[in-house]
Amino acid sequence: MPSFDYNILETLGSLATAIASVILVFLLWRTVKQMDYTVKLSKIQTEHRFRPWIGPEGSIKHLNTTKEGAHQFDVVIKNFGELPASNVTAFYKLKNEMIDKSEITKTSVDNKFNLGPLLPNMEKHYWFYIDSDLIKKAVNEETQIFIALFFGYEAMGKQSGYGMISQYDSKTNTFVHKDMWVEGDPVFQEI
Repeated sequence: MPSFDYNILETLGSLATAIASVILVFLLWRTVKQMDYTVKLSKIQTEHRFRPWIGPEGSIKHLNTTKEGAHQFDVVIKNFGELPASNVTAFYKLKNEMIDKSEITKTSVDNKFNLGPLLPNMEKHYWFYIDSDLIKKAVNEETQIFIALFFGYEAMGKQSGYGMISQYDSKTNTFVHKDMWVEGDPVFQEI
């Protein structure tokens, strides 16, 4: 009977075990790295999804003209997020030239109004008024009317907000949005 050398078999088995262990460690390292990316993505998704999102629910509409001669306009804002927004505050500024969003500060606005909390899918109306003489000048193309609206609120312990700058269109008696932005969103700041 021929004799078989078990030392070669033992060496090959040890070598195969070593190679399999290296491959297993590599696959484990790749799995941990993939889980790290998954955790980061889940964190961003959670911060993006589970928060209030305040914004307009359509365009600015003309309601009526008051007895005092001011034109009343209405903006409907809505919480599109899945969590309530606490202490929603509306800031309003009117100028006869284009407004830069850096001009809209809590101290430089013409009007500030606390709208209170806004629950998910809840809508609130914010009214602002423009003097009839100014509207007539805009219709006669003697001046332009620009407004800036900013809705500030607290989200995840930080101040957030939605802003828009619009120009009055005298032909349609509506406002055309010139600029819109979101402030204080931690998701956009991390990217």
